[in-house]
Amino acid sequence: MTAAAVRDDRRSLGLIVVGLLAGAAALWGAGSASWFTVEVPTATRGTVAASATGAQLQPAVTAVAALLVAAVAALVALSGIARRLLGVLVAAGALAAAGLTVRMVVVPPSATELASARAGLTAPNAPEGVGPVTATPWPWLAVAGGVLAVAAAVLLVLREPRLPRLGARYSAPGATERAADDTDPDRAAWERLDAGGDPTVGPREGEN
Repeated sequence: MTAAAVRDDRRSLGLIVVGLLAGAAALWGAGSASWFTVEVPTATRGTVAASATGAQLQPAVTAVAALLVAAVAALVALSGIARRLLGVLVAAGALAAAGLTVRMVVVPPSATELASARAGLTAPNAPEGVGPVTATPWPWLAVAGGVLAVAAAVLLVLREPRLPRLGARYSAPGATERAADDTDPDRAAWERLDAGGDPTVGPREGEN
């Protein structure tokens, strides 16, 4: 494998890690923000603005964000078919989070559902006086995060055979043994003596 190919494979791995982390950040940030608001009349406080976060309305968003962070950590330990299965799992979760979010934007929750999702606020018994449900831009950040994570997962599945194994040592045959000789001269001397060589000289001199 050429040096250019190795750099390209490492770049692909870096893009996957960055994509997963960026997707997780987008999903988590969107889940922590308000998605919908509505004006709700109350008996003691008049009309108040009720809002609910993405995590309250769609818990899968923050759950998938946690999955993406765990997937980045798993890349260190997994390889081969296990990495591909991880990519499929991540793609399925991110696609589900994005799809559920789009469906909620297309069909927003009712004022009663929104008020019920907000802790500490009683849902109105009648629709009189209740304003329209208004969507914020934050759900679209969750959709963008899900799409980004899906793209990173697809890249992981397609490029997995060529991706470097994190923590693996790339060296020529015999490099490990030579490194051991350099770090442990006593052991190297005993090995040369056992092989019939002269332990008082270096490996190359013993061979000559």
